[in-house]
Amino acid sequence: MSTDTTASVSTHILDTSIGRPAEGVAITLAARAGSDAEWAALGGSATDADGRCKDLPALPEGTTHVRLDFRTESYFLSKQNKQAEAQQDAPANRDSGAAGVFFPEVAITFAVVPGEHYHVPLLLNPFGYSVYRGS
Repeated sequence: MSTDTTASVSTHILDTSIGRPAEGVAITLAARAGSDAEWAALGGSATDADGRCKDLPALPEGTTHVRLDFRTESYFLSKQNKQAEAQQDAPANRDSGAAGVFFPEVAITFAVVPGEHYHVPLLLNPFGYSVYRGS
């Protein structure tokens, strides 16, 4: 929860290749106070059955930039998703030239101001992703 001196962050992931939430994606959160400051790892969590990550760590006072790291490789390689990929025309490793998935991780960095809440959804598929500031 944001306060007058801190911002807060939430996220969720939708797998647009299957039209469902992405469950079990590990997410880590880092923050820094200023463009030239070092990143401080704050911890992380994983998405639930609804694709939401409801228990990200609180941001420290003075945070100006936040980074969300989504570990997408294990999600795309999971048994649950292999069945979904079999139904798709484009499996995750087709034409990527890699032995794994094309996007093994997604890192999103954004600026924050105290007192604001930032909901940053990730729309994900094997060959692309999009993010936006939600509500």
